[in-house]
Amino acid sequence: MHPTDESLRRLDSSRRVVALREALLRAGISMSYLAPDSVNNAAFFDDHVDAAVRAFQQSRGLIVDGVAGPDTQRALAEAQFRFGDRVLEFVEDQPAVRGDDVAELQRHLSHLGFYYGHIDGEFGIRTRYAVAELQENLGIPGTGVCDGDTMTAMSRVNRAISPSQAFALRDYERLDRSTAALRGRTITLNTGRSEISSAHVTERLTGQPLTELLVASDVRARVERILGEFGAEVVEYDAAAASVSGRSPSLNVNIHCDWLDQPAASGMAAYYWGLPVTGEPRSPIGQRAAILMMKELAARTDMANLGVHARTWDTLKLPGIPSVGIDLGYLSNFHDAHRLADPVFRQTLADSIVIAIQRLYLLEEEDQPTGTLALDDVSRFNPVEDRRRVSGL
Repeated sequence: MHPTDESLRRLDSSRRVVALREALLRAGISMSYLAPDSVNNAAFFDDHVDAAVRAFQQSRGLIVDGVAGPDTQRALAEAQFRFGDRVLEFVEDQPAVRGDDVAELQRHLSHLGFYYGHIDGEFGIRTRYAVAELQENLGIPGTGVCDGDTMTAMSRVNRAISPSQAFALRDYERLDRSTAALRGRTITLNTGRSEISSAHVTERLTGQPLTELLVASDVRARVERILGEFGAEVVEYDAAAASVSGRSPSLNVNIHCDWLDQPAASGMAAYYWGLPVTGEPRSPIGQRAAILMMKELAARTDMANLGVHARTWDTLKLPGIPSVGIDLGYLSNFHDAHRLADPVFRQTLADSIVIAIQRLYLLEEEDQPTGTLALDDVSRFNPVEDRRRVSGL
């Protein structure tokens, strides 16, 4: 055993391994010789437990290493309950109830059009408000407590909801806005900070080594300038500040460049918080923002479109804040590096990101086809007296 490590791994022997076996079974992992009563020594972390842990990690989008570390144990704890096993409620000044049953409740509420936050498996204040609103619409007391009567009523209503309606953003006003304007919104922008320099671009072209830090910081500065002229506040994400701020950010954007030992790899990609295996969004608004950004970037540049992908990265799983990750290209690729070294091209990237953010807040009838909206058009949704024209480098 590892005295300072709470993780469980192959060849460990402990009563905690017995509990691990039982938790894996309750989490739906079915495997021979996993049940404690099916082996001679249930306290021994054998090859069967190792395989079961890996299967669970794979199903949850975790690092598949066979080690029941903190992330795996946390996910196992959340997987112990099915929807209907217990009453779910929010209690002030107490740790929030967490579990797969809460995530299932949030999915039901999202299907029905009452919940638009992250599907994070945590019964917080937003989930309580959504339950209360649903209860009032179903004609039962709006307590915000998901009890047996509420679960039964939800089951009846859910039968009438088609899969194509899942995660529908019922009224676009529910994207935490009162108008389509960017003015008054807070957007958090964060950048990758790698200082590995590209071998394909000389300092003679850029004045300094071409790195992720240079490219991402420059694009961020350009996006910040444009958003600032439209009246939005741009800050870096800070968990402590976000928890005490009176105004929660509307969107978080992480800007990165990629690098791979294979120089042929090239192109842009976008990411949102969701399950990698199925693509199921845990942040529907984050998914929508990622799709819009990838569409605008692909339409306005000659970079390869590597698509939009679900990931369980912590940088995408921010409490109550839709988050998008963008990889602007591979600095290890000749074509991508030379495009990213061009200030004019980086301005195009910044314009594309801002236009995608604006499209996120437009009503369906106001939206425009991909690649057709210009920054001057964005001004129509953000009228300000004596606005300076947003242009140039």
